[in-house]
Amino acid sequence: MLRRKIRLTREYLYRKSLEGKPRLLYEKKRKIREALEEGKPIPTELRNEEAALRQEIDLEDENTAVPRSHIDDEYANASQRDPKILLTTSRDPSAPLIQFAKELKLVFPNAQQMNRGGQVISEIIETCRAHDFTDVVLVHEHRGVPDGLIISHLPFGPTAYFQLLNVVTRHDIKDKKTMGTMPQVYPHLILNNFTTKLGERTANILKHLFPVPKQDTKRIITFANQSDYISFRHHTYEKHGGPKSVELKEVGPRFELRLFKIKLGTVDQNEAQTEWVIRPYMNTAKKQKFMGD
Repeated sequence: MLRRKIRLTREYLYRKSLEGKPRLLYEKKRKIREALEEGKPIPTELRNEEAALRQEIDLEDENTAVPRSHIDDEYANASQRDPKILLTTSRDPSAPLIQFAKELKLVFPNAQQMNRGGQVISEIIETCRAHDFTDVVLVHEHRGVPDGLIISHLPFGPTAYFQLLNVVTRHDIKDKKTMGTMPQVYPHLILNNFTTKLGERTANILKHLFPVPKQDTKRIITFANQSDYISFRHHTYEKHGGPKSVELKEVGPRFELRLFKIKLGTVDQNEAQTEWVIRPYMNTAKKQKFMGD
């Protein structure tokens, strides 16, 4: 198992190190393709390589024309099987954190909750790799209030770190009659306003926590981004009076997420490269919107 893990990690890092070369080759082919389509002369710097590049262009199809990146490799097998998630908390969790973790387990299909106990992160990650888990979700707290969510994709990453805000659990909602029951079917996803490259990356991390639903599923999970705060809402709907009459019920829980770091590795790898981190102390950071309009 250890040798296999080392071999797979080396292969992944090697593919990642080669990204610059295929991208450069792709740009050369793109220039030649554009010149041929528009009837313009081949750029001077590419005339010596024109014959070889045109031969490669002729052999390409829609799958090989655009170079793949390490981001593609991270979720390359995601469509082949449903996600399998391990959910755990920080050590010595309070009662509110345990309650929130229980409700999150019902939010994510195919999730398994584990009591943290005295286990260290590296042991948890190794166990998950050995048992074919696709993601690890860690929930943290401060003085009994859930304040942090970490999503780590296996086997190689990425790991997204979120701040948790305004958490309202089903347990906290007093009026139980207006609240729907917690369904177990696979939900439809609504990902709103993730328009930038970072937004697409964040949406990609979130959507791969959920399997593909059936067409007639009446469960909806929404991640709506506004000013880099992602609102999570969980609803079911009924059509009592036909397709134009829809009754929406909030199921809960509800909370806000704020992304503050993405790391190119699993949560136990302290030496992993940081892909993106928020810089709140910069002058323009408060005005700038990183994930959407």
